[in-house]
Amino acid sequence: MGKKSVVAYHGDMLFQNVSESRMTVEDVSARIVHFVSQDVRAPYQFVIGTDSQVFRDYTKFVTGVIIRRLGKGVWACYRQSVVMRPVTSLREKLSLETALSQETGYFFMEPLFTRIEELLMPYVYQGASLETFIDIDAGTEPIRNPTSLYVDEMIGRVKAMGMYTPRTKPESYGASAYANRFTKRPVRLVM
Repeated sequence: MGKKSVVAYHGDMLFQNVSESRMTVEDVSARIVHFVSQDVRAPYQFVIGTDSQVFRDYTKFVTGVIIRRLGKGVWACYRQSVVMRPVTSLREKLSLETALSQETGYFFMEPLFTRIEELLMPYVYQGASLETFIDIDAGTEPIRNPTSLYVDEMIGRVKAMGMYTPRTKPESYGASAYANRFTKRPVRLVM
């Protein structure tokens, strides 16, 4: 028998950023609502993206959650997940990244989006808006990016959710820039 393909969630849906750790989905939602409430006339982008790094005995996945007030700041956090083997198949790696982004995205759809819309709705004609994205860490140019073979499949999966617009490189900064930054450091595995 081969190694198990178990996904170990560190902290069971707990998030962190540079100033806080062990935040629950409810904690993250509260911080996002607070961030939006500080300027209810602004356009916002809610972005989720996952990137990964293969280590010798495992693969580390980092899923970023970002609320961006266009041109006026950002609040972000991330969660880590580990597959207890090196994931060497590009398709499997991209599929797991997309699945982790989708899973995280489902946790934030309700009641967070309703709360944000309640804050922004009275100011729609004054510039308030909310766009929601899942960033896929794949590019569409076949010569430059071998992930291009799987882009259509991942885009279809995100579109099927109904609440998020999929984005790929170079626009997918949630995965390729923010989440990527936190994938490089090895994790301490507790067995």
